[in-house]
Amino acid sequence: VELQAYPTGIIPAVRIDRKLGSKMSLHLRVGYQLIDHRGLGVQDQESGSGYGFTFGLSRFFRDDFRKWHLGLRNDIWFNTIDWKNNATLLEGQTKITVVQPTAHVGYLHEVKGLWFVIPSFTIGYEVNVRTNGEPTGEGAIVLLGLQLGRWF
Repeated sequence: VELQAYPTGIIPAVRIDRKLGSKMSLHLRVGYQLIDHRGLGVQDQESGSGYGFTFGLSRFFRDDFRKWHLGLRNDIWFNTIDWKNNATLLEGQTKITVVQPTAHVGYLHEVKGLWFVIPSFTIGYEVNVRTNGEPTGEGAIVLLGLQLGRWF
């Protein structure tokens, strides 16, 4: 399981990693995003949620897949945002498809042999590639994450 938090939201998810060679791993993730842009989006108030998935690669510095690793990933999100514009007194709902390429660094700490914990730091950019409704927030993103996993 994985949890990521950023200044305007939180992402709980389920993630599967698969080793590729001696130092690389591929990961797939399915998650749900809870969003509250507050006044930081295009509109005065933006909040909503959506589901999405991730495809990514990580490179570990050790052959045993422990300790530090770097990676790249891309998320695709299908979000619904309720918004309000105070100046125009308009409000509505926008459905967006978001592409979110990011880079991350993490540290795998093994716990009791079969379990591990990975804190992570991620930076990237959100791009609303499809918008059905008024424009809503997009741009740079910074996320802190925590993954709890088990070796199989």
